[in-house]
Amino acid sequence: MPRLALYALIFCVLAVVAAVVSFVQGSWLGILWVLIAGLTSNMAWYYFRRAKAERAAR
Repeated sequence: MPRLALYALIFCVLAVVAAVVSFVQGSWLGILWVLIAGLTSNMAWYYFRRAKAERAAR
């Protein structure tokens, strides 16, 4: 797995955990964490697909 995709995936998991903790504590800040998790999951998907396309092109 490409390094950037792995970092984005780890950050996505951490953002989901932060969102759950925020919502459990009653904070609306969890909405921001959900948006960040969505962004980082898309980044992970993009970097993974780009690396796969580069390997296929070789």
